[in-house]
Amino acid sequence: MFERMLEGGHRPTPEEIQNTLGREACAHLARLETRLADLYDLRKELRFPFGKDYGWGIKYSHKAVHLAYAFLEQGAFTVMLQIGDGRVPVLKECLSSLSDKAQSLWENRYPCGEEGGWIRYRILKPDEIEEVLRLIAIKKAPPKKR
Repeated sequence: MFERMLEGGHRPTPEEIQNTLGREACAHLARLETRLADLYDLRKELRFPFGKDYGWGIKYSHKAVHLAYAFLEQGAFTVMLQIGDGRVPVLKECLSSLSDKAQSLWENRYPCGEEGGWIRYRILKPDEIEEVLRLIAIKKAPPKKR
């Protein structure tokens, strides 16, 4: 369960991605992308960024600013994002209002910098999308819409 698309020499087709994710995870991914596009000048790109341990993922950016990756898995996807040292105080202010899952993921993050780190959040339920969006907004606040 949750096996990733690890074959780097073969770029997956949209149909292969849909078949791997399944209907529910595809709906969650579509919702995440819609909400990101509502908030940011969203760019997305299918990439094989970190080799065979991570597999294929979708890189999301606001203009040139990296927001997160969504790594494609059997029946789910995992959002991976970095909270840099400069944004840790903002995260700490709202950490107690996040779910136990998000708090645990932060406590067990892959360290980066003095206090920051990488969070890997597997999306299994629709309400987790909003929490991931909150984490992304901590990393990069959405621009004000004109």
